[in-house]
Amino acid sequence: MTAALSIAGVRKSYGRLDALRGIDLSVAAGEFFGLLGPNGAGKSTLINIIAGLVRMNAGQIAVMGHDIVRDFRAARRSLGVVPQELVFDPFFNVRDMLRIQAGYYGCGRESWPWIDEMLERLDLADKAGTSMRALSGGMKRRVLIAQALVHRPPVVILDEPTAGVDVELRRTLWRFMTDLHRNGTTVVLTTHYLEEAQELCGRIAILDHGALQVVETTRELLARHPFRFLRLKLADGAQLPEALQPLIAGEVNGVVELKLETARHPIGSVFTALRDAGVAIEDVQTREPDLEDIFIDLTGERAEARP
Repeated sequence: MTAALSIAGVRKSYGRLDALRGIDLSVAAGEFFGLLGPNGAGKSTLINIIAGLVRMNAGQIAVMGHDIVRDFRAARRSLGVVPQELVFDPFFNVRDMLRIQAGYYGCGRESWPWIDEMLERLDLADKAGTSMRALSGGMKRRVLIAQALVHRPPVVILDEPTAGVDVELRRTLWRFMTDLHRNGTTVVLTTHYLEEAQELCGRIAILDHGALQVVETTRELLARHPFRFLRLKLADGAQLPEALQPLIAGEVNGVVELKLETARHPIGSVFTALRDAGVAIEDVQTREPDLEDIFIDLTGERAEARP
């Protein structure tokens, strides 16, 4: 089966900065795939290369089997990209903007019913005749999503599609994209909201400093590190014994969270140390590691966007 997205030996440098250091990655047709990494990891550079906006120094990329350099027209027709930036033409209303975009791909009036369907699904129908410059930021984001999908591409890349948007738009977008994926569309998602990636993506790649750190199924990724977390609310004035101090992963509002390696730090030994030190506990909870914990463990950084 032809891969939806095939990336082989891709390198990109800006002077002495190696933005991408030999990326090899394949995304199967029909996958909901997550591409994660901290700011500056190289995610947007890779997406811009795939979209034809940036030239790579070395390597090959194909979209649905079409080389992005030798067969760029077919590759572009097979791809839809929702960018991070709000880029729009202020001189057209929403519906005209989408019809013009469809025309760029050779789609005529036969695309108009699909445009109207997207306007409904993305809650843009009442804004169809509104000038783009009069829309709120969230509404502009919805139009960008519709623009990327107007020619019905089999592969869609979502680059931080929910950054800075409200909960309603996030839910609307994910309902729509889940339906498209269920009908065969390949979706590649980059996001700083790791709970989205954990819920939606069947497989995840983590990029850091221009290199792939791991490519695994979400289930494998969550199971790869044998540790769990223990949250303790200590009685007023109580302090953890010195032996447990190195295990502290965080502390918020008087609740201390310990990171316990399953083989080395059984929970029972923690309670024994607390009892021997005479430390009183008001509440206790355990939790399994989530994708953010794995992300931090691999990259040493949190995923939230920095200002």
